[in-house]
Amino acid sequence: MKLGIDASNIRDGGGVTHLVELLKSINPIEFGFETVYLWSNNKTLSKVEDKEWLIKCNLPVFEKSLIYRIYWQRFKLSDLVRSKNCILLFAPGGAYAGNFHPVVTMSRNLLPFEWKELLRYGFSLKTLKMIFLRFTQSHSFRVADGLIFLTRYAEQVVTKSTNIAYRKTKIIPHGIGERFFESPREQFAIEEYSTIQPFRLLYVSVIEMYKHQWNVAEAVMLLRKSGIPIVLDLIGPSYPPALKKLKRKLSVIDSAKEVINYLGPISHSELHTKYKQSNLCVFASSCENMPNILLEGMASGLPIACSELGPMPEVLGNAGVYFNPLDPNDTARAIKKLIDSPQLRTELSELSFDRVKKFSWNRCGQETFGFFSEIVSKQND
Repeated sequence: MKLGIDASNIRDGGGVTHLVELLKSINPIEFGFETVYLWSNNKTLSKVEDKEWLIKCNLPVFEKSLIYRIYWQRFKLSDLVRSKNCILLFAPGGAYAGNFHPVVTMSRNLLPFEWKELLRYGFSLKTLKMIFLRFTQSHSFRVADGLIFLTRYAEQVVTKSTNIAYRKTKIIPHGIGERFFESPREQFAIEEYSTIQPFRLLYVSVIEMYKHQWNVAEAVMLLRKSGIPIVLDLIGPSYPPALKKLKRKLSVIDSAKEVINYLGPISHSELHTKYKQSNLCVFASSCENMPNILLEGMASGLPIACSELGPMPEVLGNAGVYFNPLDPNDTARAIKKLIDSPQLRTELSELSFDRVKKFSWNRCGQETFGFFSEIVSKQND
């Protein structure tokens, strides 16, 4: 059997990481797929490890704008897949408009399906884009022969919005890279820290309306003013209006720039070093499909203060202290609870480190290709 993968719109971020790790972790021949055709742009293809069974395919249209790629996917892709005698097409980007079947796609972005989160953007191009994605992805999910979700929470939200049959869905979480794994370290009382050598909090995530970095910053300043020697490092690219909102907040609460450090984006290949330099991980998102950054914090052996919303409790379980990310006071309460107790930090970091081990790329690959085999078998019945 031959498998086709349409990654023409997979260009950066978690989509590339998933594609790279998925194809590195699996031998598709074990599932009956002797050849895999991968269609994508040169930048993405260069990051995918070469394999004997993998044929990388680049077309000039993949280097053009989105409108050209949409046209190619709608009118050219299906015939191309048939010409390669593929028995199944995988479209991990979440959008599919062709007529080839069977096809498996996956839900990656939950923002288009959570109206209360989308309203944070007001009337903007971002809102219009998310509404467009809701329409196109809803259609793709309904016509797909198989649909992969990353968490049960995401499955419940999307299936409720789109009336998708559960019988064609599968929950397959992403994995976490080995380089992030760092055994939980010894925890010290807050009295061991000072303004010269402060207790370092780390929040890694894109600056976005639903990430609430300004609330975390306000919570940290409340604790700092109470005499706790802590600082907060924020890492990630930014959505300009959200960054503007964050900077306005920081100009009021930390005009001297002594406590809150926005470091901007850092290469994912170097990110694990920042976790090693930190004492506590904060994750304050209110909208996630699969919180990969939360997995990174768990694997890094850090105690975690985490948002109580979305799929975060499903992923972290009882291995963290939860807070309402919309409330700076509650955020401060959760952080202080961890800071006040080295024993609690030790217990929870060990629990989360043990829990994250089940989120492996090998497991993700096995379950994904196993699902492909199930869909092919159903089509042949």
